[in-house]
Amino acid sequence: MLDTTPIGQAELFSTMLDNELTYIYSRSGILQLRSGGRLFSAGDKADRFYLLQSGGIRVFKTRSDGGEDEMARYESGDTVGDFDFARRGIYDASACATCDTVLIVFPGVGLTMDILAAESPNIVARILLNSIMMITSRIKSTQKIYIENSSWVQELRRQAYEDPGTGLWKQSFLFDEINRILEDPTALIMIKPDRFKILVDSRGHGAGDEAMVRIAMVLKNINRRIGRGWALRFKSNEAGILINKCGASSAEKIAREIYSAVSSLDPVPPSGELAAFPFSCTVSYALWPGDEPVWDALFQGNYGLLLDTWKNGGNRIVRYAKALSKEAAT
Repeated sequence: MLDTTPIGQAELFSTMLDNELTYIYSRSGILQLRSGGRLFSAGDKADRFYLLQSGGIRVFKTRSDGGEDEMARYESGDTVGDFDFARRGIYDASACATCDTVLIVFPGVGLTMDILAAESPNIVARILLNSIMMITSRIKSTQKIYIENSSWVQELRRQAYEDPGTGLWKQSFLFDEINRILEDPTALIMIKPDRFKILVDSRGHGAGDEAMVRIAMVLKNINRRIGRGWALRFKSNEAGILINKCGASSAEKIAREIYSAVSSLDPVPPSGELAAFPFSCTVSYALWPGDEPVWDALFQGNYGLLLDTWKNGGNRIVRYAKALSKEAAT
């Protein structure tokens, strides 16, 4: 069997980590075409990525009179249809082999992206994110940035950045988009449920997952009421809201609202010898740029304050400020 590792050099996979590439290699395959063999036809769904190992491929459109207009030719080392695959589109042209041809294909024959998403959702999310980046880069190079707002790009963005367990935005969204979404002032409100390990150890991971879904609903409801910002999941059981155009008094009010709403969640009912589990949380918040003008420093400082407060008993609201004393706002 031919080596599939060259697929890792393709633009779509060039930023993947070693373990992610190993998985991609394991789910790739080899496709052999005789001269004249059809690779895909106009109207087919672009559900595979092709890398030409040897031979040649020509892409053409068939005219109404039966003639053909050649669009492109590909040689060994070229990728075929990567843009269509990235956007999960429909081919508007056909492709066939110009001679006996061997291609590396991902996913391999018999596999689909849906199957891979069930196997390894994190890696597929990374592929989707790379797809967005590749598409955006190519579109910008041709001065067609408007396409970024099209429905299929928005759907790819949602799939790549949405936490599957809670429906919250992932932390990776914040890291990737922060320079675009920061507006003076922006509030970062972070929460960590208290005694969460006790809940998971006594009731199981399912109880922990259910608790995070309920906490996520609190954040999403507040986010909808505000009408702007992003409800986020950070590491493990830490979550929060980023709100642009939000001053200190509004941030404190929202922090108190989150604290109160989580504390008011119905307790996990008693079970056997286990008593009911009441909810409480630790909340920390900070304002950019007033509390700290460097975003990364503000994020890490606010997160550190959250953890320190939580470790010291939690069940409080605190504000992080580099230039000011760290003040409790209980």
